[in-house]
Amino acid sequence: MESITLLFIFTSSFFTQALSANPCKPDSCDMALGPVVRFPFLLKNRHPAHCGYPGFDLYCNNQNQTIINLPESGEFVVDHIDYTEQTILIDDTDSCLPARILNFSLSGSRFRGALMRNYTFLNCSSDFVEYAATHYVPLDCLRGTNYTVLATYRPAEPPPTCRRIATVLVPLQWRVSPYYWSPMDLTGDLELSWTEPACWDCEIQGGICGFKDESGREIGCFMPAKSGLPRSAKYGLIIGVGIPGVVCIIGLACYAFGMIRAVNLRRSLNSGLPVTIPDHRPTIRSASGLDRPTIESYPTTVLGESRRLPNPSDGTCPICLSDYQPKETLRSIPECNHYFHADCIDEWLKLNGTCPLCRNSPESSVATPSSSLSISSSHSPSTTLDPR
Repeated sequence: MESITLLFIFTSSFFTQALSANPCKPDSCDMALGPVVRFPFLLKNRHPAHCGYPGFDLYCNNQNQTIINLPESGEFVVDHIDYTEQTILIDDTDSCLPARILNFSLSGSRFRGALMRNYTFLNCSSDFVEYAATHYVPLDCLRGTNYTVLATYRPAEPPPTCRRIATVLVPLQWRVSPYYWSPMDLTGDLELSWTEPACWDCEIQGGICGFKDESGREIGCFMPAKSGLPRSAKYGLIIGVGIPGVVCIIGLACYAFGMIRAVNLRRSLNSGLPVTIPDHRPTIRSASGLDRPTIESYPTTVLGESRRLPNPSDGTCPICLSDYQPKETLRSIPECNHYFHADCIDEWLKLNGTCPLCRNSPESSVATPSSSLSISSSHSPSTTLDPR
């Protein structure tokens, strides 16, 4: 019992330390719409410096938008963070992302494009209508009065009415179609990913990454309270509590079985039927039974072929419920004149001092020993009923 208590204290202490070792709580600029910010990201002026990985600083603007500042490309709105896939979706703060793409670069940041593809930007006259083809993407936010800006990812000579502006490597966002994966056009968010720190395995298990201490840079995986006990603690509880519990259950079952057996034996001894004990076991004797000389003083009768008794209904032994057969020895109780097999009534009277049928107590008068006599000696202790 003492070892189980120590094991429980140890696992509880370990679990509490694992939960309290990471004081950095998730936060958000907009609790309804904004992404949840936690390690490796941190919100400036809200999280301590040790709550985020270097290069993953975010902040909230006056519109409660989550903002990231890329060193070579400026500020973008963070629309979504996927901590398991280690990706973020960013958009322009002024809702014209194509204008920002023309000078977009990830140099100096910890991010790379999830899907990088070269796009060529074209400036076409306003009467150009072939941009409706699938390999041209019209950029409405860059449209002017006398021109239209298009983008294409197919390397080809521009139409005569268009001139090339630039070719830019764009980090596109993947989207799922019913039949295949396809890149989104330039009107959607840009998708960036990171490889360091690698927390995806911890996130898949339901944990949260973080520095193990405020001064170091070693990363640990912290399990939230709803995840329950660590696996090692669960195994310890199973071994420390489960095995003794099974042993206790087996012991209780054995004890209960022994009690039931004792009760059944006691009931059988007190029932209306005799208890026959094998010769190799000691005889169980009731304090209310008769002694051997008294029992042997009761008269016996050797039954004849006709099996007739003074009372015609006495054809069955009330103790063993077997019919009397010729040549069997019967014994009767003088006070009530009830007949029984001699062996049956002898065993009964050893345990009970009353007649099995009428429950009358016979007098303890010692008569002459039993013996076999002739037909005419009907009043002697032992008689023989001869068939007529």
